[in-house]
Amino acid sequence: MKQLFPAILATSFLVAPPAAGQTVQELQRQIDELKAVIAEMKAAQAANAAPTTPSVPATPVPQVAVAPKPAAPTAQLAAASLPAKREKWYDRIRLRGYTQLRLNEIISGDRTAPAGTARLRSVHDSGIGDNTGFTFRRIRLILQGDLGERVSFYLQPDFATAVSSQSVGERREGFLQLRDAYFDAFLDPDKRFRLRFGQSKVPFGWENMQSSSNRLTLDRSDAINSGVPSERDIGVVAYYTPTHVDDIWERLTEDGQKLFGNYGAFGVGVYNGQGINREEANDALMAVALATWPFEIGGGRVLEVGGSAYTNRVQPEVRTGGVSAEPFTDERVGLHAILYPAPLGFQAEWNWGQGPEYDRTLRAITTKPLHGGYVQAMARVKASPVGPFMPYARWQTYRGGWKAAVNAPRLETDEIELGIEFQPVPALEWTIAYARMDRAEADERRMGRAEGDVFRTQLQLNY
Repeated sequence: MKQLFPAILATSFLVAPPAAGQTVQELQRQIDELKAVIAEMKAAQAANAAPTTPSVPATPVPQVAVAPKPAAPTAQLAAASLPAKREKWYDRIRLRGYTQLRLNEIISGDRTAPAGTARLRSVHDSGIGDNTGFTFRRIRLILQGDLGERVSFYLQPDFATAVSSQSVGERREGFLQLRDAYFDAFLDPDKRFRLRFGQSKVPFGWENMQSSSNRLTLDRSDAINSGVPSERDIGVVAYYTPTHVDDIWERLTEDGQKLFGNYGAFGVGVYNGQGINREEANDALMAVALATWPFEIGGGRVLEVGGSAYTNRVQPEVRTGGVSAEPFTDERVGLHAILYPAPLGFQAEWNWGQGPEYDRTLRAITTKPLHGGYVQAMARVKASPVGPFMPYARWQTYRGGWKAAVNAPRLETDEIELGIEFQPVPALEWTIAYARMDRAEADERRMGRAEGDVFRTQLQLNY
């Protein structure tokens, strides 16, 4: 039609424009003549495009199969011509978190006590006590992502931190506190070896490294957690995970097992050593190392064993204000073993060492020996009418100081806990537990030990 257009245009000039006095019949005649010219032009164009047939028969030629050259799809050509969209740094950021709502009720025992006598309390959960109700144990929001092929970041605040002495000594809940703020630098393309800078978990104790959102029991054990209360500090740590170990952990994760998180099969680091969100008080650094290794023992079962150790100099807070004038030796070594439930499992940790502890006779903080740990049995039912569930039983004991409290009081803990965790939907976990507690309160001004029976329940929402 592009070739016809000039001819049509030229023909239109050959046809005289209608005069003012032309009749309808004359106009119709001119239109008919124009249509005839266009038809002749179309016929001539079609004749020129038709292939000519040879008058002499051609000599037969052997037929050879030739593969036709594939034509490039229009969509592929268009995509190739367009520049690739560059991924923005914010496209690699992920947001997730979890919330834990708890209710503790002392069924029987030393709910209250006279001044100077221990009451039934726990260093892990302020909701265990007199006149308590619903509490938020944790409200975590995690922001993490990749800033490049070799750099990632992790930021986690907690919205459920309590602060004391806000109004005539009254305790207030729901304050925001920094938990994690670090970035990883990967030193190899496979990301097996990484350096972590900032505030992060100190690699001591398997249970300490495990996220509270993934732990079966409601609280960590006193013996292991007393080494690094709140589990974090500021420093630099190196982690390495062999491919074989990473493959086993990935398979366990896909199976729904509760791992401690991929912090590396080997970890070595240095930290301030004063504790989470605390100003460093001396020139000494905390040196720590961890090793853990999973073994496949047949039948799809995995046994993981390992150990960790640290050495440190710490200055606890004192009752008169500030921190102690002199640092105290703080060092430990621990062992752990985990048989992942399939359907039955076993978990145990123990540690020994020495650390700061208040001496009632000397009325001062001194360095004293410590020891303790826990033994735990659990079962795993992967499918039921109420969804997956895991019953468990744990016994724990500890004798030693609690350096995170004022004057580093001595803890004497013996506890048995029975519980079960249900997961009706992936985003919701419900735990019901009973605990028989026998504890010394974390206050050097209170003597003796308290005991009692406690009913505990927690609802965890994962998002």
